[in-house]
Amino acid sequence: METNAVTIPDLSGRTAVVTGANSGLGLETTRILARKGMRVVMAVRDEEKGEAAAASVDGVTEVRRLDLADLDSVRAFARAWDGPIHLLINNAGVMAIPKSTTKDGFETQFGVNHLGHFALTNLLLPQVTGRVVTVSSGLHRLARGIEFDDLNLDEGYTPNRAYAQSKLANLLFTLELQRRLEAAGSPVLATAAHPGYAATNLQSHAANPVHRGLMAVGNALIAQSGANGALPTIYAATQDVPGAAYAGPRKMGGLRGAPGLSSRSEAAWDSIAARRLWTVSEELTGVTFPDLESDA
Repeated sequence: METNAVTIPDLSGRTAVVTGANSGLGLETTRILARKGMRVVMAVRDEEKGEAAAASVDGVTEVRRLDLADLDSVRAFARAWDGPIHLLINNAGVMAIPKSTTKDGFETQFGVNHLGHFALTNLLLPQVTGRVVTVSSGLHRLARGIEFDDLNLDEGYTPNRAYAQSKLANLLFTLELQRRLEAAGSPVLATAAHPGYAATNLQSHAANPVHRGLMAVGNALIAQSGANGALPTIYAATQDVPGAAYAGPRKMGGLRGAPGLSSRSEAAWDSIAARRLWTVSEELTGVTFPDLESDA
């Protein structure tokens, strides 16, 4: 299938920021966008690895440091930014890791996958002219809701539970971001995507060795390539979709295949939870939704 499953317009003269762009889906997303003429800023934690990855990309790239587990790093990235951003792709993430905390004291999966991107998006939003695409996961369905009374999951932490909560948070963030953009009269769209089951290095960091082994077998027998796994992100970034759209593969129950609009859990449509999560995220990060009305 590769990238022929999506008709991508010419993107020359535009700029994208892709987090976690040094490997996996982020690197494949970067390659696709760069081939279509886009200048891609690869926002990565390890600049040396980022430069090595950039050397494999056919097109215009720039590597900048961004550590989503450190809100000071997120603020520094945003302060250094100058110029318009057509696409902000919140791709970076960690999956099913042993319990740990970010520099700011948040459970790492919630802190990196949601709070880091929440802060980054709001800080950069005045420069965004096109879309904000946030990468979630079909595993968001494992979370029945956000554990507002125990966001760090100090009571009953499991790697998969924390991952599912963070991916549900990605979808609720997208839902509320789109509502706020519309209320501000902004033309920017907030969308989301999931890769289905794509063979990347993300699964290799799982805490449970049995889980890692099963994922390795699944990668070999079921998973689609990283390039195909990036297509739902490209779909959400470039196709004619409504605000808060959620893209994903359309075959094998959403595990693989050409991308299209995807379903999500009932919890991911909870607008009340989305607003509450936004308020809590502002309190935790100290970052708020910018005043866009004056620029509308």
